[in-house]
Amino acid sequence: MKILVCVSVVPDTTTKITFKDNDTIFDKSGVQFIINPYDELALTRAIEIAETNSGNVNVITVGEVDCDPVIRKALAMGANEAFRVDAQPINAFFVAQQIAHHAKNNSYDLILTGRESIDYNGGMVQGLIAEILNYPIINVVTELEYKENTIEANRDIDGGKETVSSAVPCVVSAQKDLCEPRIPNMRGIMMARSKPLSVLEATGESNYTQVIKYELPPSKTGVKLIDAENAESLIDILHNEEKLF
Repeated sequence: MKILVCVSVVPDTTTKITFKDNDTIFDKSGVQFIINPYDELALTRAIEIAETNSGNVNVITVGEVDCDPVIRKALAMGANEAFRVDAQPINAFFVAQQIAHHAKNNSYDLILTGRESIDYNGGMVQGLIAEILNYPIINVVTELEYKENTIEANRDIDGGKETVSSAVPCVVSAQKDLCEPRIPNMRGIMMARSKPLSVLEATGESNYTQVIKYELPPSKTGVKLIDAENAESLIDILHNEEKLF
């Protein structure tokens, strides 16, 4: 079987984020980039499934040349081949369009993504890929199995779990409990140097959205401690000072 894992390259959560050009452009200088954690789970599970089904795992990202070192980590984890669409990931539809174009021409049985990227937290790419390709989608799964051309997945719902099955090809997105991320070993790191990383030209238009301005969240302010027996004071503050109701 052939599996395609969609990988986002995102800033490490410990990195200090800044903007430039009147807060219209994200400043990449000094930023440590990593594989999006949800995508890392998707990749790990894809490799596990491929290992037990004589499969092949490809990874794809939309990004510029500075993404290559991060994508090499995906190869070190155990992916067989990597593809990078040479363009800025301007918006979710553009990214989905690039991935779907590649997938359509390469007959993948399964397309795996993370539930969302930790930079924009949009959670839209997987659904857009499925729509463009007219594939079924199983979103935010916590367990995933492949047997006889059928995908079976568990996902959390209000008050319990849901088991969903689908024929392949299909799109699946990974939730945090899916598996433990695989850590590359020295052999994998050495092998990654010789594995192919192909650069693809972008297709279609990218100007569907425009960034007007970036803003950092407001700084934390002081807190007011209210005695547990003084509920009326708390209600007064919420109503008259904070205007919450």
